[in-house]
Amino acid sequence: MKMEGLFAHFNKLLRETKLDFRRYIYTKIDWNSRLIGLLGARGVGKTTLVLQHIKENLNPNEALYVTAEDFYFAEHKLLDLADEFSKMGGKYLFIDEIHKYKDWSKELKLIYDYHTELNVVFIGSSILDINKGVSDLSRRAIMYQMYGLSFREYLELFHQISVPVFSLEEIISHQIDIPELKHPLPLFQSYLKKGYYPFAMETGYDFRLTQILNQTLETDIPQYAGMNVATGRKLKQLLMIVAKSTPFKPNFSKIAQILEASRNNIADYFLFIEEAGLIMQLRDETGGIRGLGKVEKVYLENTNLIYNLAQENANIGNIRETFFLNQTRVFSDVISSKTSDFRINDMTFEIGGKNKTQKQIQNTPNSFLVKDDIEHGFLNVLPLWHFGLGY
Repeated sequence: MKMEGLFAHFNKLLRETKLDFRRYIYTKIDWNSRLIGLLGARGVGKTTLVLQHIKENLNPNEALYVTAEDFYFAEHKLLDLADEFSKMGGKYLFIDEIHKYKDWSKELKLIYDYHTELNVVFIGSSILDINKGVSDLSRRAIMYQMYGLSFREYLELFHQISVPVFSLEEIISHQIDIPELKHPLPLFQSYLKKGYYPFAMETGYDFRLTQILNQTLETDIPQYAGMNVATGRKLKQLLMIVAKSTPFKPNFSKIAQILEASRNNIADYFLFIEEAGLIMQLRDETGGIRGLGKVEKVYLENTNLIYNLAQENANIGNIRETFFLNQTRVFSDVISSKTSDFRINDMTFEIGGKNKTQKQIQNTPNSFLVKDDIEHGFLNVLPLWHFGLGY
């Protein structure tokens, strides 16, 4: 197979790429860097983002987007592609599904060292394998982590309601004013069920979400961790337990019993699923900011996954806390709180429904009650949906 096929595929994708909506991270990436890594769970829109960048900013005759899954790579190396592309006057090389290519980090390192005239962007879904390879590239690559749609982005993409990004400071001081958003709560409910992944615009959302789960649990993680298919199924069982729980507090011995697995493997299972972007682990402050503390609670990565897995058994308390953590961790370091649900810097947040009282946080300074089912806040009471406007 020759390079012509790669260019034909790339040009077709470029023609089909729309420019009417851009993700939050689009302007944050320093596209001038010589080696960029864009990571994120399956389905969050990484491919679209890089194609938009090419279409809007680059000369397509100097750029090439490929996926490492392409049959071309059955007979050719990444390094060969870079050599040939560079000889043809290429300047910008984008490689998707990088984790599907064996020894990708070694070859990227060689491309970086041999081809100073090339700018390379690599994109990966399976964060596990990427993190392992990134250490090889640590001095060379600038890494970006991309998450699913915020409630703010959902309003723009699905309902053409344009909302600016609000800082945490603006959210807690009641500075949010969106005249064109008369009744946010019905839209917020829709977002919680089907608004986190951009492909919710298309039909068959639940089916596609299930496919992503299966691919991650049955292929990505087992491939990376050298597991067999049966262990992949146990990972799915583990996700179901988290999905149906009221915020899940991990008891490794009990889980090991349910899964008929060794207790020693359970912490690894959780870490694999977390790094693949399917769960969030809320840790305490003992490990400092960078997430080495003791795991206090485990949540699914976003509320759409809860509705997909637990369906009518979805726990409303779990949904509220999942939304809060999922949205705020993008712009803040969030840890567990001894007196309530979450802590960000010196602020404490207790999450609940509209009838939730101040009782739990009444003696805690700088604390806030975050309520679902309310449109506006007052004093230290804040609407839950406001926390979806931070990125």
